[in-house]
Amino acid sequence: MRIQESAENYLETILILQERQGSVRSIDIVNELNFSKPSISVAMKNLRQNGYIEVDGENHITLTEKGRAIAETIYERHTLLASCLTCLGVDPAVAQEDACRMEHVISAESFAAIKRHTAELLLARRVDT
Repeated sequence: MRIQESAENYLETILILQERQGSVRSIDIVNELNFSKPSISVAMKNLRQNGYIEVDGENHITLTEKGRAIAETIYERHTLLASCLTCLGVDPAVAQEDACRMEHVISAESFAAIKRHTAELLLARRVDT
């Protein structure tokens, strides 16, 4: 199932914030992404209605199983692509920006190939040392 890039970004942000601070509220997402409160409110409503997040009585946001799966996939893509670009000599800030765009459009097949290749390179480095 394919969801919009913006939804993927919100889910990834929720995952990162959960790992960083435990609980997440809409205001945390506002502060992280520098978006308006109304924009975040609409996005969270859409994510909730589509079953990607749950919001409790204290307005804490948690990822559902399907929301977490998407968030983890996007985050894995982001971190690996940014690392690869940085290793290739790309400025880390540029690598982060580029990875943020690439993570949404790369096919599962291409990402798997990059992941495999990266693992092979790391293994070869360990054997050489």
